[in-house]
Amino acid sequence: MNKSLPNHKIKRIGLTGSIGTGKSTAANILRGLGVPVIDADELAKRVVSPGQPALNEIRNRFGKNVINPDGTLNRESLAKVVFENPQALADLNAIVHPRVSAEASSEFTRLLESSTVGFAVYDVPLLYETGMEKQFDLVVVVHTAAALQLGRIMARATMVEAQAKARIAAQLDIDEKAKRSDWVIDNNGSREDLEAEVESFVDAIIRHNDKYPKAEKP
Repeated sequence: MNKSLPNHKIKRIGLTGSIGTGKSTAANILRGLGVPVIDADELAKRVVSPGQPALNEIRNRFGKNVINPDGTLNRESLAKVVFENPQALADLNAIVHPRVSAEASSEFTRLLESSTVGFAVYDVPLLYETGMEKQFDLVVVVHTAAALQLGRIMARATMVEAQAKARIAAQLDIDEKAKRSDWVIDNNGSREDLEAEVESFVDAIIRHNDKYPKAEKP
């Protein structure tokens, strides 16, 4: 759903959603269409790898139980801690997200220099939760109805309904994200329906960008 487009060329796009809405699937479809996509989760893994300052800060804040014997981060153990404690989640975000944002900025610069479509997408789950929305020319939300979202989470993960609901509650409500966004990709249907939604989005951005000078610098 096209809500609004800026009066300038769109180069940096934030793609978000919530757990179980299909954001990662939409990102993979974008890649298949030739759109450069930066994965925030991959950048997060990079900044918490052994030897990185963020990993030491996490160990100091959450204890040695979130560190594997080989010195890597035990993401499952950490997830159990932070998704049951809002303050713990906020503390983790404060450690990780500034570093991830710096990595993403470098990636955007690199990808925009070589992008054949003229824009790049940042796939990030906690865009609104971390106040990142102003960093992008456009914010896109992949939206799924709450009941379908819950069912998808429980179908793909070994967790009971209460755990799935806790994961959902740890993020901003998906309907609220959709209201705040510039564009909503509906994912309440089939995979083919989602592909059509993503293709329409890409076509719209390309047409929009054609209105503006191609020589404009990033």
